[in-house]
Amino acid sequence: MIGKWQALVIDCEDPDKLASFYQELLGMIRVQEEDEFISIGDAADRPAIALQRVERLVRPQWPDADHPQQMHVDVLVGDLDAAEAEVLRLGATSLDAGTDTFRVYTDPSGHPFCLVLS
Repeated sequence: MIGKWQALVIDCEDPDKLASFYQELLGMIRVQEEDEFISIGDAADRPAIALQRVERLVRPQWPDADHPQQMHVDVLVGDLDAAEAEVLRLGATSLDAGTDTFRVYTDPSGHPFCLVLS
């Protein structure tokens, strides 16, 4: 092992808004907060999701090689319909893609993520 995972860093135009989205989606807390950078996680000494401000975000378009997804998060859920209602309430957008075991959405900054049936 060379090192330990610290964070998945996601570029966005509004770190506060996107941190709030992922906090509610994943049940995390803010573990670091600066003007241009917010980290959320289970605890300060655990791997985090970090949201980093960029001036102009080129939004991914899934699936489109000219505008690649850049990253995505898979979220395990017990009920796809109930989870879908909640993420849409939080500001996600459905991409009307998936199967009977997963569905694809974008977060408020346009990054794709999947709800995966556990």
